[in-house]
Amino acid sequence: MRGRREAARTRRLRSSAARAGSGMAESRPPGPQATALIYDEDMTRVRLLWDDPECAIEGPERLTATYARLCHRGLAQRCVRLPAREATEEELELVHSPEYVAVVKGTQTMNKEELHNLAQQYDAVYFHPSTFSCARMAVGATLQLVDAVLTGAVGNGMALVRPPGHHSQRDAANGFCVFNNVAIAAEHAKRRHGLQRVLIVDWDIHHGQGTQGIFENDPSVLYFSWHRYEHQSFWPRLRESDYDVVGQGPGRGFTVNVPWNKVGMGNADYVSVFLHVLLPLAIEFDPELVLVSAGFDSGIGDPEGQMQATPECFAHLTLLLLPLARGRLCAVLEGGYHLQSLAECVCLTLQTLLGDPVPALSGDPAPCLSSLESIQNVRAAHAPHWASLRHEDTGPILTPSTWRGDGGPPSLGAQSTGTADRWEPLLDKLLSCSPPSPHTGIGLALPDSASSLHLPPAVLQEQGLSLSEEEAVMWSRLDSAFMQDQALAALGKLLALLDKILAGQVRAGIAVAPEVSAAMAVAIRKGLSWGAQRLLCVAIGDLDIPEDLRDNGHILFLNIGGKEQLEAASSPTCICLSGHEATEPGTFLLALTSLILPVAYSFQPELVLVVPGPGCGLRSLDMELLTRLLQGPVEGRMLLLLQDAELPLVEALAWALAGRALSSTLGPFFSASPKQASAITHLCRQRQLYWPMLQVSGNPGPSPG
Repeated sequence: MRGRREAARTRRLRSSAARAGSGMAESRPPGPQATALIYDEDMTRVRLLWDDPECAIEGPERLTATYARLCHRGLAQRCVRLPAREATEEELELVHSPEYVAVVKGTQTMNKEELHNLAQQYDAVYFHPSTFSCARMAVGATLQLVDAVLTGAVGNGMALVRPPGHHSQRDAANGFCVFNNVAIAAEHAKRRHGLQRVLIVDWDIHHGQGTQGIFENDPSVLYFSWHRYEHQSFWPRLRESDYDVVGQGPGRGFTVNVPWNKVGMGNADYVSVFLHVLLPLAIEFDPELVLVSAGFDSGIGDPEGQMQATPECFAHLTLLLLPLARGRLCAVLEGGYHLQSLAECVCLTLQTLLGDPVPALSGDPAPCLSSLESIQNVRAAHAPHWASLRHEDTGPILTPSTWRGDGGPPSLGAQSTGTADRWEPLLDKLLSCSPPSPHTGIGLALPDSASSLHLPPAVLQEQGLSLSEEEAVMWSRLDSAFMQDQALAALGKLLALLDKILAGQVRAGIAVAPEVSAAMAVAIRKGLSWGAQRLLCVAIGDLDIPEDLRDNGHILFLNIGGKEQLEAASSPTCICLSGHEATEPGTFLLALTSLILPVAYSFQPELVLVVPGPGCGLRSLDMELLTRLLQGPVEGRMLLLLQDAELPLVEALAWALAGRALSSTLGPFFSASPKQASAITHLCRQRQLYWPMLQVSGNPGPSPG
């Protein structure tokens, strides 16, 4: 019976999505790979009726300016448009008390003076006669999005809503928030859809203490929040916002607070926290749904956050989350008070949900000392609760008395001032740039036997170059594996595909060759001949890395699961995690988050080669995950080189390059063996002075060696 009801609900959602998208020729059809967008002008009706500088920044222009920018960029037209609805009072009471719901309901008939008097009972809140209706619509829009994603009507999506929600508590409005949109959505997903694990990622610059309080005893919800804290001097100035508050009772370990103790945190700080704290815990938790409290006051130029994360940073954060829960991600707007910055950050987030390649991450790849100290503290506080953080000595807890970060902590109650003005010129420059180039295609260089594969639409099937006799002899001398006619045909296809990637005619591709070590050497030399300055090669399994290329300053080799003798040759540009155990699921996932991705983001490559060789041993799912996540540091410019025997992998990896969600969830979680965990830790500490995103501690690292 329940199955028939859910099927009917799916049909209704698909039908309403089609109606909402009618009249827009480019609107994406509903389906498991589609991205939904919910926006309704009715949520702009609420506005401040009296003079209150603190509340004045939360105005309807936040929605209208953002939506206008999405339309200008053509992003809204590419989404499935779902209608908003008002949540029922029963739905509001999933997390709020009936008494509080009744109080908000009563605002519909209040005059201005009564509304003002009621608002004074709460912290940083204003009311309007339309507040109850708009707040119900913000919740209802969020539930519409969650239902569409969980029934498969769409793959992911974003809800542009106001009032925001993450400060709202069971019995109280707080911080512009009336009803807790995301908390209600999480509870709805559990009760209506039977979910057992929901991840909430709160990247708003303020601590979502309302969401934390609602789920602090609940192990079915993993709540992650970073927030400006400055040792409790920044609003909401709560002790329970610090790193050592980890939940209560059965919920211990399921509240993760990352306090920012200085302003000016940038792209490297945000991405480092995701790599070294959030992703390991999220992979171990294995959520069935990801809800993002998407507050963009953590972006550059915002007067509340005073941080330096540029709009493309949020594209990278979204990309890092999409492999979780098979891509079932719902982003719900929270804060964001610089209209230009807010709109552009939303655009980059939605663009990533749509499957476009993410722009390059700008700025210094080194996280600052203060953010490293926060990472160190959070990892130490959560190591007792999570196996993924237990593999190393996380270092001592850094209390304010041992705090060394960038000039010392501000005195209690101090507020940083003037910093936003310094960043306005940079923000203006960023927002005046042309939008990122549109999604480019995928190229394949495959043998004729691959014609039966189910591949993404509009994939370029490479026919190959007609090599001259001189070129054939040249490449054959370099790599004797290409001396046979069949191998020369594969070589011609590989070179033609690589030409197109390097020239920007296609974004990424897959090539199949009879001898993958030889193909790797050819691809590297071809990239160098094109003038590539930073080429990252991730080689998995037993592959021969030519000696003349190992110490080339333009190439960085990461060899996972290779020969033992390569370890002795390790250098800053040749990093080896040897042995077949390195490709076992637990070890690989640990290496991915703590070694491979931090090195890649530090190196900032122009092209990535991923080469699974003989003895690779990786699960197909792990190859998909590697393919999805390594597109981030390189703007999607990637070439996968496969041995003939790996032809069955082509289909899954082609869809991964095209942005499709992983073929299954990542669970169950496997831990790395103590030996492999120790080897990874050793490599990270040994190389962290060369590749700064490897750092997870505010303590100085060892000398390189």
